[in-house]
Amino acid sequence: MAHTPTALTVTHNPDAARFEARVDGLLCQAAYRLNNSVLDIYHTGVPQALEGRGIAAQLVVAALQHARANGLKVRPTCSYVAVYLRRHPEWADVQQP
Repeated sequence: MAHTPTALTVTHNPDAARFEARVDGLLCQAAYRLNNSVLDIYHTGVPQALEGRGIAAQLVVAALQHARANGLKVRPTCSYVAVYLRRHPEWADVQQP
């Protein structure tokens, strides 16, 4: 059963190279590597107890907004991010060709 998306406060933690949020005390994250002007998002992690709430999507959107605001391109090596970008063509401008 799908839940209503949980409104999150996503923070950018550049020291840990990830966008993160705590939900019910659990860490959710979208981890990246920054290579020149390419944000390689290689892992999106949401604890199993929190799946289905739209948390991963909100983490990815925060990372994409950051990329767009800072003139970066995104390389989606995380399968979730690749699927998200295919489903949301409005982010095509930040995707690495």
